[in-house]
Amino acid sequence: MSDSVNDNSSGHSNEDASAAPEASTGRPCAICGKPAIVLYRPFCSRRCADVDLNRWFTGSYAVPAAPEINENGDEDEINGREP
Repeated sequence: MSDSVNDNSSGHSNEDASAAPEASTGRPCAICGKPAIVLYRPFCSRRCADVDLNRWFTGSYAVPAAPEINENGDEDEINGREP
């Protein structure tokens, strides 16, 4: 009978479980350039993911938008346009 603390009857070692989130995607982190890991793809860590999210929240990143053209061929203003 084995009462070993490290006995793992499932056949998986504890090292394998901790290594899985660290698997690299082969691409660099979108923020710092370190190898990205699967858990935080496309980032290397939660910190870099949070840095990116903060940039979206503060308006550092913005998706450009083209002005809408109405049926007269004029550009409508985003705020205050008339129907």
